[in-house]
Amino acid sequence: MNIDFNLFMNDIVRQAREEIEAAGYTQLRTPEEVEEAFQRKGTTLVMINSVCGCAGGIARPAAAHAIHYDKRPDQLVTVFAGQDKEATEKARSYFTGYPPSSPSFALLKDGEILTMVERHEIEGHDPMSVVTKLQNYFEEYCEEV
Repeated sequence: MNIDFNLFMNDIVRQAREEIEAAGYTQLRTPEEVEEAFQRKGTTLVMINSVCGCAGGIARPAAAHAIHYDKRPDQLVTVFAGQDKEATEKARSYFTGYPPSSPSFALLKDGEILTMVERHEIEGHDPMSVVTKLQNYFEEYCEEV
């Protein structure tokens, strides 16, 4: 059986993009889109999307479920590590004090990093523990919807 690896990966990437968009996140695909989104006032949850095996399969469902909470960020956005490289690099430039990590989540307020949920806090954990961690941050930093 001869499977075209590029076609396979393109399908995986497409599914990962669609999954996070369906959850209500806006894709930021250029550095300019990142800059515009991060300059908005209020809280922003950034999901750094990735096709990295188990961690990506935990992070995307956690991203979808965490936002069903009394308090949540004003804005939900995503950049795709390994795909939209310049946008991801621009987003990461805001995450001072945190090494590059994907998948991961960053919570910002008025363009300033508040906290992150890094890959090591996602990989090997179940989606509900990631949801709980995110919702605890929403409780601390976000306004009621």
